[in-house]
Amino acid sequence: MRHIQIGIDTRITLLATGLLFIWALLLGVWKYHGMRTSPRGQAHPYVDIAHRAALLYSFAALLLAVFVELSDWPTAVNLVAALAVLTFFAGAIGSYCLHGFRRDTTNQFHGDISAALRLAMCALIVCELGGFLVPFSGFIHAYL
Repeated sequence: MRHIQIGIDTRITLLATGLLFIWALLLGVWKYHGMRTSPRGQAHPYVDIAHRAALLYSFAALLLAVFVELSDWPTAVNLVAALAVLTFFAGAIGSYCLHGFRRDTTNQFHGDISAALRLAMCALIVCELGGFLVPFSGFIHAYL
């Protein structure tokens, strides 16, 4: 059996990717339950959003893992960048789950938006974009 050598940063990113995908599958069960028990045949909008986001984020995390592995920046730099992205992926899914569980809104951005939500969105933008650009630029540096 051939053993593929991958860095600890990539292994941790792949572990998180697998956990996001399992979360997505479990959210699919919750979504199905909501569809089966709803008079309109639909899960709560935020349960649906959580399910779809988790699926998309799990595949986006795979892309992130590829660039982490191919980046020539130091392992710690790639790992911190990847964890920043993955943390915000998980945080977004978690917030969607919370709204789905509470059934408190169908649009968290409708009406007055709290300062905390604005700050969280700014942090999400910076961490997701910056966190991806680190290993991506490391890939460019290494191969182009």
